[in-house]
Amino acid sequence: MEEYFKRQIELWGLDTQKELSKKEILIVGSGGLGSSLAFALGSIGLNKITLVDFDEVAIHNIHRQIAFSLGDEGKYKAEVVGNMIKSRSKFTDVETYIESFEDFAKRENMSFDLIFDATDNFETRKSIDQYAKSNNIPWVYGSVEGFYGQVSLFIESSFQTFQTLSTKPKGVATPIVMQVASFQANIGLKYLINEPIQSDTLYLLNFSSDGIFEVKHFKMPK
Repeated sequence: MEEYFKRQIELWGLDTQKELSKKEILIVGSGGLGSSLAFALGSIGLNKITLVDFDEVAIHNIHRQIAFSLGDEGKYKAEVVGNMIKSRSKFTDVETYIESFEDFAKRENMSFDLIFDATDNFETRKSIDQYAKSNNIPWVYGSVEGFYGQVSLFIESSFQTFQTLSTKPKGVATPIVMQVASFQANIGLKYLINEPIQSDTLYLLNFSSDGIFEVKHFKMPK
């Protein structure tokens, strides 16, 4: 274990690595954000990762959802992502649920240290927020569209305050998806290892009209 996690242990020490081995997370969605989150978090030494997604891999997913290869078309995304995590690390258990989050939320005796949103619609995110608040679990929101992204660690603030519309998402390419997921993973990791991190702050990632990449942040009401 110490050899596998050598560079991480150099970063935060063996005691923190051992604490990570007790943590369990839930990733809701195994597509673009979910694939990248699984790559970022699947081999850091967590005790367990639970994946929830009912969808199958389609041909148009493969260019931007980095867990999938051409031979995966038609397979369940959560199962492919779960197998990818297992292939990279023997230190983390993986459990997959091929169902909607709304069905998953009805299950009893589930416990997580942190939830990651890797979905693509506001209604499911509202359900995640309600589930997280009911079970006293923080969650990391992430969304991406075009060259624009949003990320936040929700603890006290409510996602229900977001003004949401039912609109058809615009196109998206792989790099911004990976960037948003990486930001989510970093915020979540800082929380899991008990390092200082701002919660209930909405981060906006965007390219300005001049082509400058900007990260703005706003404190959300509690």
